[in-house]
Parts: sequence; C-alpha cells; structure tokens
Amino acid sequence: MVLVVLAGFGGLRTGSYGEATPEQRGAARQRYGSWLLLPAVLIPVLTVIFSETMKGVTVASKALFDPKNITLVSLGVAAVIALIVALGLTRSTPATSVRESRRLLEAIGWAAVLPQMLATLGTIFTAAGVGTVIAHGAQAIIPTHSLFWVVFAYCIGMALFTMIMGNAFAAFPVMTAGIALPFLIHGFGLNPNRLAAIGMFAGYCGTLMTPMAANFNIVPAALLDLPNKYGVIKAQVPTAIILLAVNIVLMYLFAR
Repeated sequence: MVLVVLAGFGGLRTGSYGEATPEQRGAARQRYGSWLLLPAVLIPVLTVIFSETMKGVTVASKALFDPKNITLVSLGVAAVIALIVALGLTRSTPATSVRESRRLLEAIGWAAVLPQMLATLGTIFTAAGVGTVIAHGAQAIIPTHSLFWVVFAYCIGMALFTMIMGNAFAAFPVMTAGIALPFLIHGFGLNPNRLAAIGMFAGYCGTLMTPMAANFNIVPAALLDLPNKYGVIKAQVPTAIILLAVNIVLMYLFAR
C-alpha cells in the first residue's frame, strides 16, 4: 500500500540529476565501446555460476549461501560484483550509481511498482480459490479426456492470464492449480518439471502482448521516446503467437 501511495501521489518524479550531454555520452561510447555491456552480462552469468557451484560450500560448518534462496543470493552477489566492475570500468564514484539509479527509476515512473504488486497477485488469487473455479470451468468447457485439448487450454490460459495480470509468475499458480495439477499431472501423468518450464514459456508469450507488463512493453517505449506507446507490443505480437503455438506442440509431444 505504501508503494501505491508513493506512486499515486507523484512520489516518482523526473528531476535534474546532472546528466551527461549527448556529446559526452557519445564520447564515452567511443571510449569504452562494447566493454560497456560487460557489467550487464556479468549479472546473469555470475548468477548461474554461483547458483550451481556454491550450493555445498560451507564455512565453519555453515552454508556460505542460503541453500533455500541460493538463486536470489547469487543474484545479489552478482549484482554487487557487476556494480564494482562498472565503477572500475567507468572510473565513477558510488554516488554516481545512486544518482543514476534514481534517475532511471523516476524516468520509469509509476510503472516501477507494478512488478512488486503483480508478484503477489497469483498467491492472492490461489488463496481465494480462483484455481478451483478454473478447474470446474475447464471440466465444463473442454474435453478433459483429450490430452491435446487440455494442453491447449492450459497454454492458452497461461497466456491470457498473464495478459490480464501482466506477469507470468502471477498466472502460473492459478492455472497450474486449476488445470495442470488435476488434469495434466494427475490425470495424464505429465512430467511436472517439463510442464512447468513450457507452461511458464507459454505465459511469457502473453507478456509480449499486454500493456499490463509495463516494465517490459510500456517503459521501453517511454524511455526510447517512441511515437506509439504500444509500438513494442505491436512488434512482438506475431512472434508471441508463433511461440505460443510451438509451446502447445512441445508440451503435447515432450512433456511426458
């Protein structure tokens, strides 16, 4: 609620942060070249490396990284390392990172709080019994004895719920509790790991087609000053539809 109040009453405002001029930014690009991408690349690479290699590392009989949150801890450590590399590469001060972070956050505006809000939505919907309602609706509408049609309903449902909620993580618990768990896993014996991976991918197809995923689709248009704020979505729709069809086929053929 504090985040909503902060955004709703103009707590995120664009200000002046002593930004470099276009000429200065152009000179910096010439000076650093592709090395500017190094900090951004380090974050996912180091996160994967730490997640896979630090699981069993202990210090004084205690785990160095929390095994229950190994990926999140790895992401945090990777971000800190990337920040240090970025400061060293650009010869900037830590204050620069704080100032630029604030500038970017306020340039994004109210949409910055959407991911935090949407991340809780799936859990709330599941606790409210939406998954059970979807299960009953699926039984009434689709032939649940047909694997293809249940897979079709699950993948399409993941995409549609993601479009509504703006986040595949919010859609996943609802659709999985309503269709995947009772029909695909218990009914047809599909592999849960494969089903979850492909199901999330189907949800991401919905992410490409919705303004609710503002941090992916609306914010880039605002930051790039595109003439059409829905231009990113329009460019992504054909790819999203093709990928969604591919996911349906993949789940039907290979999720067993």
